[in-house]
Amino acid sequence: MTTCVFIQIRCTPGTTYEVADAIALREIHSELYSTSGEYDLLMKMYIPESEDVGKYINENLLNIKGIERSLTTLTFKAF
Repeated sequence: MTTCVFIQIRCTPGTTYEVADAIALREIHSELYSTSGEYDLLMKMYIPESEDVGKYINENLLNIKGIERSLTTLTFKAF
């Protein structure tokens, strides 16, 4: 069973489209949205069961140039 997480991403000013393109090329997301407010992008990602959540995000997402900060929300059970 995979773990569903939502990740809000703040990009360095002027890099949001480049960051979104880099995420799309890696094909690691389920959904990706541009948002208003404190963060620029909202991403839904499924972490494989065998992976450590934090390590997977660090190695597959947070090394993209232009990502300034992120906020990850873990999900538990759908109602």
